[in-house]
Amino acid sequence: MRIAIDPWTLASRFRCQGTYVYTQNLLREFKKIARHDAAVRFSLFASSRNGNDAIHVASEDRFELRSSALLDHDRLWRFGGAGLSASRAHADVMFLPTAATLPLGQVPAVSTIHDVTPITMPSHAAPVSAMQRLLLKGCARFSHAIITSSECSKRDIVTHLGVAEQKVVVIHDGCDQSIFNPDPPDMAALAALRARLGIKKPYLLHHGTIQPRKNLKRLIQAFHLMLANADLDFDLVLAGRRGWASDDVVNAAAERRGRGRVIIAGMLDDSDLAVLIKGATLAVVPSLYEGFSLPMVEAMACGVPTIASNTSCLPEISGNALAYFDPLSVKDIAACMQAVLRDSELRRRLSEKGIDRAREFTWERCARQTLDVLMKAGEARRN
Repeated sequence: MRIAIDPWTLASRFRCQGTYVYTQNLLREFKKIARHDAAVRFSLFASSRNGNDAIHVASEDRFELRSSALLDHDRLWRFGGAGLSASRAHADVMFLPTAATLPLGQVPAVSTIHDVTPITMPSHAAPVSAMQRLLLKGCARFSHAIITSSECSKRDIVTHLGVAEQKVVVIHDGCDQSIFNPDPPDMAALAALRARLGIKKPYLLHHGTIQPRKNLKRLIQAFHLMLANADLDFDLVLAGRRGWASDDVVNAAAERRGRGRVIIAGMLDDSDLAVLIKGATLAVVPSLYEGFSLPMVEAMACGVPTIASNTSCLPEISGNALAYFDPLSVKDIAACMQAVLRDSELRRRLSEKGIDRAREFTWERCARQTLDVLMKAGEARRN
């Protein structure tokens, strides 16, 4: 079985975004599978001219890096070029790790639609969101099968994209537990990182792209409300790149309202991020909508007491193991944070339950289940 892989989401501009992490980890696991399974071969397309990190993936037996000049032309690739390249590679099936490339051509495609945020809660300017909606609908229509990362996302895909339930397979994402784990942090590294970021107090943490659906303005308001009404003294650290419409959050963070600072830490590499997570007293996930929320799982895996919104997939993915709040209520967010910070036994339970739940999410399992879907799609074509 020859599987062609679309590398579009490995563009360097997507580094540290969830879809990049997803693709990168699946490629690593697919390589492991190819070393031991002679029945499967992978072809990852690449070009040295377009700033796509696929070019840095080493070829191995049964995992080839295949050059395609069509990748140098973004729209041509996404609107037919990928399918043509898969045909030229004599692929039995094509894997699209995100809904950014239309599955056109003779080779059946399996697409991962992580969520339907362009429809339910756009995270980009209007023209970009319109293009994303077009691609979502195209992927939903032309894919042989669709993979998504939660039952919540599956319901949204069926509802908003008109897809038959049997066409959508739920496969949870993984978490790299060689990095994000409950092992104690290197205290010297943590001290150096805190000094570099200007963190002088115990801190609460949110990590992820700064954008409207992350609901960080309300988190900042709740943080200040909590400190105004309780004898607590913390900083709030927001780690992650600045995304679309992030100015309001940055401006809110700059306002001084008595005790407690809001620190914009910026984007960190995984090793620094894991140290920062492990040093936090509490992780807060106030998102309005998520398809999986890898940052939440990473915090849980590190053993940090975590609280989250009671919306979208967050209770499902966390296995109802956390404390939850209404993300539209500043008072409720503040009350939940305060309750957990005041109760050491509750923090211990949240930590233990989070670790146990996070252990269920591995990239090896994700890759194996993904390969099963790809094999079935390829076999359907042969038959």
